[in-house]
Amino acid sequence: MSERQEEFIEQEGALLYAVLWGGAQAGRTPVVLLHDSLGAVALWRDFPARLAQATGLPVIAYDRAGFGRSTARSEALSPDFIAAEAHGSLQAVLQHFGVAQAVLFGHSVGGGMAVSAAAQMPQRVLAVITESAQAFVEERTLEGIRDARASFADQDQLARLAKYHGNDPQQARWVLSAWIDTWLSPSFAQWSLAPMLARLTCPVLALHGDQDEYGTLAHPRMIAGLPCAFPGQGQFQVLAQCGHVPHREQPDQVLVAVKDFLLRLGIL
Repeated sequence: MSERQEEFIEQEGALLYAVLWGGAQAGRTPVVLLHDSLGAVALWRDFPARLAQATGLPVIAYDRAGFGRSTARSEALSPDFIAAEAHGSLQAVLQHFGVAQAVLFGHSVGGGMAVSAAAQMPQRVLAVITESAQAFVEERTLEGIRDARASFADQDQLARLAKYHGNDPQQARWVLSAWIDTWLSPSFAQWSLAPMLARLTCPVLALHGDQDEYGTLAHPRMIAGLPCAFPGQGQFQVLAQCGHVPHREQPDQVLVAVKDFLLRLGIL
């Protein structure tokens, strides 16, 4: 397995937890992973190590502020939190590891963050890979969130979530609220990735399961159908019989898709 290096990074008086795999590949373009709405480094499980091994590239994953082993938060997320990540935790992580250019791989809301960061930092992002990303607020997404809200009324479910967020039920409740209350808020209803897609200048690959409970195939089609800066800039791949977490449900297929994409771009 790939070499694993843990770091705590200072950001505005708080700490961000990050892990680097494959650090021996210094000088090569890293892949930076951006997690989903309930995510943390630990929930990527063995995927980062397998990605580093399959591509020969360093892989960095981090817990966003308030998530995982990063310092807990209490304030509500702002409606622009997806675009703001480019100049928040992500910027601190890139600076800490001395990353001049990266490939961004985002799962679910992390995919929207990856696109937004690439649009705002075109000189620093060579390519974007989204997995199960949302491009707008769809009723199917909201239905899935309402179902999740009901399931987390079970305290056992909350306790399981807390294991990945500081072993702290209060932090787990903040993580839940940051997802559920933000997405169900009327102030977020008109959110769309369209303005960022219009500014995107790097290649993007959108991966999506055909049974994703949080979004239809309208999302990867929109991401791949961005106003292209060059032919073939956007592409998408549908994973058959796959739900919202392809890197856990079909890791081999995801690794092959990522490797093929980066090979075509000459990054590998």
